[in-house]
Amino acid sequence: MALIDDSRNLTGVPGEARVEDYLALLKPSVMQLVVFTAIVGLVVAPGGINPIIGVIAVVCIAIGAGASGALNMWYDSDIDAIMSRTQNRPIPAGRMSRQEALVFGVVLSVFSVALLGLATNWVAAGLLAFTIFFYAVVYTMWLKRSTPQNIVIGGAAGAFPPVVGWAAVTGNVSLESVVLFLIIFLWTPPHFWALALYKQSDYGAAGVPMMPNVVGNASTKVQIFVYSLLLALSAMLPSWLGFAGWIYTTVAVVTGLSFTYLAWRLLRTREDVAMRKTARTLFNYSLSYLFIVFFAFLTDNLLTRFGSFI
Repeated sequence: MALIDDSRNLTGVPGEARVEDYLALLKPSVMQLVVFTAIVGLVVAPGGINPIIGVIAVVCIAIGAGASGALNMWYDSDIDAIMSRTQNRPIPAGRMSRQEALVFGVVLSVFSVALLGLATNWVAAGLLAFTIFFYAVVYTMWLKRSTPQNIVIGGAAGAFPPVVGWAAVTGNVSLESVVLFLIIFLWTPPHFWALALYKQSDYGAAGVPMMPNVVGNASTKVQIFVYSLLLALSAMLPSWLGFAGWIYTTVAVVTGLSFTYLAWRLLRTREDVAMRKTARTLFNYSLSYLFIVFFAFLTDNLLTRFGSFI
């Protein structure tokens, strides 16, 4: 696949990078969701954890997520230079070299995994290491440029943080943590395909085989709707399996219906400009969806736990 080779954008000038450029490599907007879902997994896990160790665990997961982002920007600097929403990232903007980003990502990866293993247990550390590997190698280097299913399979990387948080406390993986994983996993395709619908020209110019560019808008909208239904159903699993109460159930029903309704509106929209506008509305809603659902799950569990002590 031929991509633009701009030596200025891809090489950068050593020494020009600022602190904020290194922070940008960590993808802080993505890290917020990773950290929050990891905290939920850690807090609701049975047995509890020393608060200091818990903070260290969360910091390690955040650093590991940031390391994944840095490695992603290192490898994808060529297509980042083409896409409008990524052209100002440190490497394509010429403020940092690819080598600097690579070293930064590798050092953070090793540090976060080692510290998490020493502070908690090696099950959690192993899961974090696998998450970094999956995002940086399986998704970024392989799937992203080779298949329209890149987001479906690659979405597993973003779904692991609550599992890592849970394992940091318990030393194992349980049904509850797998359900939290599943909710994020099924959320990822409609979230990113909605983005791909209204940023279709960007992905096309960069040669990234996102679903709309490969199978067309109509098929993508059907798949968004199907995944939205599956997401709404998966969000009900904590209630059906008995580890969430009425607060979570109410929120899961309302948010699931809202997500499905927006996906249905997108499915029914034919005109191109209206479709892109509706896709953007769905994408923006999806940004808050996981925060709302996971916050409800956290609140429900904390109230139940607090009530047992009264």
